[in-house]
Amino acid sequence: MKDILSLKLYTRVARLGSFSAAARECGLSQSQVSRIIADLEGDLGARLLSRTTRAVVLTDAGAEFLSRIDPILVALDEAEQSVREGGIFRGVLRMSMPGSVAIREVIPRLATFAARHPELHIRILLGDRPQDLVKDAVDVAIRLGRLLDSNAAATATAIGKIPRVVVASRGYVELNGAPSTPDALIGHRIVGGPASAVPDAWKFKRAGEEIVVPLEPHFSTDENEGAVAAASAGLGITSTSEWACRRELADGSLVRLLVDWKMADIPVYAYFPMGRATRAAGCAVVDHLIADFRREQVGHS
Repeated sequence: MKDILSLKLYTRVARLGSFSAAARECGLSQSQVSRIIADLEGDLGARLLSRTTRAVVLTDAGAEFLSRIDPILVALDEAEQSVREGGIFRGVLRMSMPGSVAIREVIPRLATFAARHPELHIRILLGDRPQDLVKDAVDVAIRLGRLLDSNAAATATAIGKIPRVVVASRGYVELNGAPSTPDALIGHRIVGGPASAVPDAWKFKRAGEEIVVPLEPHFSTDENEGAVAAASAGLGITSTSEWACRRELADGSLVRLLVDWKMADIPVYAYFPMGRATRAAGCAVVDHLIADFRREQVGHS
């Protein structure tokens, strides 16, 4: 049997469906990867991968082999971590999350965790697209919004909830006035973003009263950073998470509107890949984030 590195390399080729992609990820040449996998197949006496000019596809034997070695490799990794002095993690921890969440909230909270685990390489993948966590070798994916029942490929842990706010620049308010009620938003320019529930509607509650305001954006973007930048530039009013605009509220670039009305909080979830044991490092970093968020909430209460 080949060494553990060969087996881990095989799992990456199998998940990615590409020798070149696995080679780039592992810092090897494509020819090195191809030779290692060929040697592994020779040792096993079985063809694991079917190679074509367009794709690399698992054979039946390859799929069976992958399903059996994947949990073993994870267990070996966990066994090594369990006996490591001081519980220090090593290797690579791959985390995926939207750019705004990473830059504004998660990365600033990782310094103490990283200091406790100096041999752990934390790799942050920015993006908010649907993702195959197993194929992309993501240990933890952090996402905002309601829990998706259709996400059968992952298990989820709730991290917390973020207040949703309505904001605009001071310049916009000076020129156009501030809406006094949710219905008054209809007369304003709206900036739409992924956390703003546009174009359907914005929902507000106060003292048992609920108002649903249908709105159509005059400016929109698929990134929260873009929506916050647009609102800060005076392009209109946006609704986003308090995380996404905390800095702008603090420095006065944005002001909160309709503060007497509450919008639904935005839940934050950590997703772990299903079908294999969750890496201890992934669980540990999520526990660290949950504890840090709770300390912050207590401090603000």
